[in-house]
Amino acid sequence: MGVSLEALARETPKQRLVRRLKKAGWNILFAMVAYAVIVAGARLLHRRVLYQPPDEDKEELPEGAALLTARAVDGVAVNALEWTSPKATRTVVHFHGNAETVSANAFLARELKKHGVSTVLVEYRGYGRSRGTRPDEQGVYDDAAAILDLLAARGIGPDRVVLWGQSLGAGIAAEMAHRGRGARLVLVAPFTSTMAMAMHIIPLLPPSLVMGDRFDTLAKAPEIAAPTLVVHGDIDDVIPFEQGEAVSRALPHGTLLKVPEGRHDNLYKSTTVLNALLAHVGG
Repeated sequence: MGVSLEALARETPKQRLVRRLKKAGWNILFAMVAYAVIVAGARLLHRRVLYQPPDEDKEELPEGAALLTARAVDGVAVNALEWTSPKATRTVVHFHGNAETVSANAFLARELKKHGVSTVLVEYRGYGRSRGTRPDEQGVYDDAAAILDLLAARGIGPDRVVLWGQSLGAGIAAEMAHRGRGARLVLVAPFTSTMAMAMHIIPLLPPSLVMGDRFDTLAKAPEIAAPTLVVHGDIDDVIPFEQGEAVSRALPHGTLLKVPEGRHDNLYKSTTVLNALLAHVGG
């Protein structure tokens, strides 16, 4: 119930101050509760933003591919597509971005095979042929490790593996490199962490409370021993170039390839980029 005009007219200065302070206190409390609800909602929804599997994926195998199936440590089925080259001395294990499936990178596997490089495209839980289990950070790490374990059992150990990740996949590749699962590392358009991305996209929300899955590549980078090529476009409209630059600087053996006029989705169209990637993979 509001205060009548007559009561307001009879207020002393002290009473007026107390009333205004109470009103300000209620407004602040309401704002704090509303902010807490927004933060809690963002925390609940952050994985829907971080993982965005396309609605459909082609069920037929792309030309030249073989289907690999493994089991993650938690029992989840993991699928991957493999292109083998009889001349290969190294195998690229590729981790895709958050809004695509392995089929989107079949062209890259075929290109690598032309140059004598075998390739395995890893599909995470919740994506494509690996649908059925919701993805999270630990889960996709387990998926990656399961495929690497399968390859190791076939004699393709860390000394023959090139870990290659783009966008979200760069965070997975970096974790596997941090565990010593590859001889070389390729990071295409990497972010420093999802917390940094959250600050970039929604700076008013506290990233440490919002982001449960953090993919903190920058923190791991100083302990990654593998020679690493970081590729990042200078006009990337999704992940700022400065984040890839920061990751490259933090890596003990990192090399940065800055792609002029490079966006998030056109880096492989550059002959310079492809040649640099092939040299790094096969060198």
